[in-house]
Order: sequence, then C-alpha cells, then structure tokens
Amino acid sequence: MNSSLLFSSQLRDLEAAHADDLPPLMRLAGQAAAVEAMRILAGQAASVLVIAGPGNKGGDAFVLAQVLYQHNVPVVVVFLGDELKLPADAQAALAAWRKTLLARRLASADFSGNTCSDVYISKAYLRTVPEALNYSLVVDGLFGIGLTRSLTGEYAAIVERINQFAGPVLALDIPSGLDADTGRVIGAGTAPGCAVRATHTISFIAAKPGLYTLEGPDHCGQIRIADLGLTEAVNALHPAGQLLARKDFQSCLKPRQRNTHKGRFGSLGVIGGASGMVGAALLAGRAALHLGAGRVFVGLQEPLPVDVMQPELMLRTVGDAIAKATAVVIGPGLGTSDMALDSVRHVMGFLHSRRVASADFSLLLDADALNLLALHPVLAASIARRTAPTVMTPHPAEAARLLAITIEAIQADRVASAREIARRFNAHVALKGCGTVIAHPDGRWYINPTGNPGLASGGTGDVLSGLIGALLAQGWPAAAALMCGVYLHGAAADALVNAGQGPVGLTASELISASRRLLNEWIVDNAAYSV
Repeated sequence: MNSSLLFSSQLRDLEAAHADDLPPLMRLAGQAAAVEAMRILAGQAASVLVIAGPGNKGGDAFVLAQVLYQHNVPVVVVFLGDELKLPADAQAALAAWRKTLLARRLASADFSGNTCSDVYISKAYLRTVPEALNYSLVVDGLFGIGLTRSLTGEYAAIVERINQFAGPVLALDIPSGLDADTGRVIGAGTAPGCAVRATHTISFIAAKPGLYTLEGPDHCGQIRIADLGLTEAVNALHPAGQLLARKDFQSCLKPRQRNTHKGRFGSLGVIGGASGMVGAALLAGRAALHLGAGRVFVGLQEPLPVDVMQPELMLRTVGDAIAKATAVVIGPGLGTSDMALDSVRHVMGFLHSRRVASADFSLLLDADALNLLALHPVLAASIARRTAPTVMTPHPAEAARLLAITIEAIQADRVASAREIARRFNAHVALKGCGTVIAHPDGRWYINPTGNPGLASGGTGDVLSGLIGALLAQGWPAAAALMCGVYLHGAAADALVNAGQGPVGLTASELISASRRLLNEWIVDNAAYSV
C-alpha cells in the first residue's frame, strides 16, 4: 500500500489533471467501493442503503449502487440533492444507475415500482428510512473532501440516523462531516458539528491525514486505500507526509555482534524526578534499559539510594548523570521549580562546554522541560541554535505553550502545529495524541497509526521518552529513533490489548517489556528478510 498522505488541495489537483482519463475516476471509485461493500457483506442477501449527496461523492455512490445491483445485491438509494445541480459526471452516474434499473425491470416485466431498488428523490423518504434500517450495510455517499461547513438540517438528521445504525457503515473517501486534512469534525468548537461514524472507509487515490489523527480514527473504522491507478502520479508529487510504518526505520534494526560490550550501546542520562514525581524518571530509565542502552544514569532531584525494582539503574546527581552520557533525556517528573530550571541550564551549559562537537550529542526534551522552554525564551533560543540533534515530545497542552497559542488551535491542525514546532526549534517533534504527528526539521512529516486508548494513562509518555532515549544513546539517527520509538510504543500497547491486557487498566510499566519483546522480534525478522 502506498503510504503517502495527501492534503485536499493536492487531491483536487490530481483529480483535475486526470479529469479526462478513461475510464473516468468516478467510475473507478464507485467500482472499488462496490468491491469493498461486497467484501463487507460477505455473501449476505439483505439489502444495502446508499445515501447519495449533492456532489461528486453522490456520483461515486450512484456507481456503487449500479455495480451492486448488477451483482444481484438489492439496493435502496436515497438522493439528497437537486438532480439539475449535480456535476456532469454525477449526473451521468445517476442516469446510468436508472438505466440499469429500467433494463432489469423490463427484462423481468416488473413494473411495480419495487421499493427495494429505486432512487428516492424526495427527501421526505428520509423520515421513513430510520424506522427500520433493515439493511446489511449503509453507505455514506453524502459529502467528501470539499465540505467546509457544519452539517445542519436534513443533512445533520440523516447523519444522526446513520450513526444509530447497528450494522456496518461504509464511508466513501471520507466520513461525511470530517475534515480530510485535520481530522476534526467540521464546525466542532465554533458551531455544532457532526460526522458519520463509519465502521469502514475506502479512501480514493491516496490516504488523507484526517483519517488517522484527532477524531479521524473514531469516525473511519477500518481504512482501505483505492489508488484508482494513480500511484505513479501520487509518487511524482514527492509528498512530504507519510503514514508511519516499520520500513521508515527498518535500516536501523540490526542484530548485535557476538563480540561486543556495553560501551558500544551508549550511555543515557535521564534528568527529572522532583519530589512526588520520582516515578516518572524511573519509568523512563527502566524503559531505556529494556530497549538496549548500555548504561542508564538517572539524575534525580529527590535523592534515592537505589531503584529496588530496577537496581541496574545508576542513580546520580544531575551533573554526574550527564557526565558520560551519549544522549540525554530531560523532563520526566522534572517540575518547574528553580531547581528544575537549574537542571535544564546545567544540561545546556554542559553541552555547550563539551570539547566534543555538540553535533554528536542528542537531547530529548519532554514534559516540564518543554514547559520551562516556554517560560524562558533565552533557553528556547539556545535549543533552536543547537547543532546537535534535538527531539521534542509534547502533548497538545505543552505544544500550545511552546507556540503561545491555545490547545484548541493546536488540535485544529495537528500536522501544521507539529511542523511549526519542528521549524521553530530545529527539532524532531512528536506531537502526541490520537494519531501522533511526527515532524522533522527538513519538512518531512508522518502520522503514526499504532496505539490505542490504553496509552491514556499516567507514565506512558515517560516510557516513550525512555524508549527514544535508548535508541539515541545507541547511536541511531534522531529521525529514526523518534519514528521507531513512537511506532514501537503504540505497537506494544496494541499487542497488550490483543492479549487481553487492556485498553482499560493498561499501565506504563507493562509497556516496557512488551516494547523490548517487539523490538527484538523486528530485529530478527529484519535479519531474516535481509538474508
């Protein structure tokens, strides 16, 4: 599958460039959707309800209905629009659908106006549809990527009825009411918005960012991509956005040599652990150990003699923790006290004073280290000037503080927000949340498809920092370390849920062993593939 993510403007340009292709893109889209519908039906005989909207997505729906009907699947089409105002291609699709109906009826001498397979122009019919909804499948062919305003009135009413349906719902291209670029429900936050909650979505030409982040996953269900024969055209755009996959860091998944020692796997310094938050730094340190860092030094503000659960961790002062580090994670449980600020200044001062060029020293900032940057512009400026790799892993509230905007503004366009932080701080950035967005200083960006609600618990972000930090300490390029850490973190949570250990009650500590197991499996798989 092509993993490219395209914005609506790019998709519209492609559609315009291929408007004269034969067969037409609308026919290809409708045919692909019909195949997906029949896959979902899996031989069921009950009828399909197709909701066709007033634009080109309605045309896709008419083609789907025609193909299903030709394969003896009973279809009911409800058309919500003005036939005379349909785009030319959609008008042609509606005419072809009606022609198919007429031919079938003439062949069977059925002039009864069978309501199991007809087009209902009257919107009044909508009031009778939801009373039973005795269908095997409902198809959302209302609105596509061109929608810019909230669904209201009859459109909102039919979306509500679709969302009441207990069976499968297939959305064409994108669930109606969802922003294809951002994943937000259109109108939400300004005026009441609503969107179809589909169980399946077939995306045409390429994937869209909004399918995979923010509200997208809750509205799209299972996602399939139908490229409509335009894969080469998509690749020719060299899109900056991609759906994150193992292939994006696969080259770093290398087995260890037998003749080796711990010094080859780096030393990570973890700085944090203010009073009452020591556990955050310990979680990060434990995660780093389990992911292969040769040594892990934890610089705590709240002194401890030993981590009895993980005695391999070396507990130190801040200065001692970074003295031999090949990478530093700062922020887990750090707090924003004067002592915490001194810790950040110490780290930055240490980095600038090293005889070795700072380009060989990776730094990950998380949690309160990010909040301190937002509070102290001089520190923020020093981060932006670094020549060494910098990684930042903010959640939406931390991202909002870094950019001095609201959380709502961050979530309104998560891709743009992550890219702006990457640009402003010259950093590799993971904007955490549903569909974590990764942005690199060179403009490349990714959306992570792994993970589940089990990650919405205390300490999981600290574990993520430790996973990434371990890879940085072992010499992974910062971009690869961030992508692998984020993907692995979510995949470990998915594996635990599949094993019945979540999502409810999944803990951060459980992620650590699961992550180690998966990483080792990937390394073995990669070695076998390479051979």
